[in-house]
Amino acid sequence: MNFIAKWIALGFGSGKAPVAPGTFGTIVAIPIYLLMQPMELAAYIGLTVVLTLIGIWACDVYSKALGVHDHQSIVWDEVAGYLITMIAAPTGWQWVLIGFVLFRLFDIWKPWPIRVLDEKVGGGFGIMIDDVLAGIFGLATMMILSQYLEF
Repeated sequence: MNFIAKWIALGFGSGKAPVAPGTFGTIVAIPIYLLMQPMELAAYIGLTVVLTLIGIWACDVYSKALGVHDHQSIVWDEVAGYLITMIAAPTGWQWVLIGFVLFRLFDIWKPWPIRVLDEKVGGGFGIMIDDVLAGIFGLATMMILSQYLEF
């Protein structure tokens, strides 16, 4: 079971990238998103919730095995956060890229209350929650941008 948790937490190995593992974890989310994109909205949201819950478990197990909370190699939170950003995103490669940039921006910048959650909440839930919220910020921004941008 630890191997499965590790494989998921590491974003199928992308978390082992020597630089910017969070960015590589987000890149792994793009093909997952593209596979999910044709789904009905309710199914997309449901699968995103399931993947997030799996991430809470996997990140908790793997971080305990490492003995380190939110080690930089743990990137499943980026996968879940990007999928949240892309809920109901318009179709097109431009939106895939915009969603990527927005999610990474909020994940790195960590505006309030994301930073507070990142610092105060522990375990697998703590690892995931700041990226879930960054994804929600990204989603809100995508919804606003989609009203003004056409590609």
